[in-house]
Amino acid sequence: MATTTSRKSASKPRKTPAADASEPVLLSGGNPQIPKGEGDAPVQAYIAAMPGWKREVGRQLDALVTRTVPDVLKAVKWNSPFYGVEGKGWFLSFHCFNRYIKLTFFRGASLRPLPPVDSKDENTRYFHIHEGEAIDEKQLEDWIRQAAALPGWILAADAKAAGRKKGAK
Repeated sequence: MATTTSRKSASKPRKTPAADASEPVLLSGGNPQIPKGEGDAPVQAYIAAMPGWKREVGRQLDALVTRTVPDVLKAVKWNSPFYGVEGKGWFLSFHCFNRYIKLTFFRGASLRPLPPVDSKDENTRYFHIHEGEAIDEKQLEDWIRQAAALPGWILAADAKAAGRKKGAK
């Protein structure tokens, strides 16, 4: 007697967040889906979940930002790490795509030299890091230092939260 298996049972089960809560879901382009949160812990969770070669680059970027701006604020918003300065706003973010990591300098049009990739937003400039490319740490450090000194991007939700904190004192 021959037995048959249904297509469903023969296929490999897909991982879902409920199947293994310790492994984050990778969104389109391999970007980790990490719950939003303030501080270093969510940023480190994002970096740990970055796929393949991108994880080491994420570690390098985080270390470079932390070394360049010792009092940097960190958060994960929209499944991306954000870096900012207290009272000035966010100056940098990065995001995983299939073939590269995109660094977003929110006031990048004010940086010299200009980061190479333009944006629809006239203030924003991007820098892409591809697999196997050497990272020019001196140039990134210079851009990070310049960006951290500028007024950053302030999200409406952050401004509202800051107002509530001020009123509570």
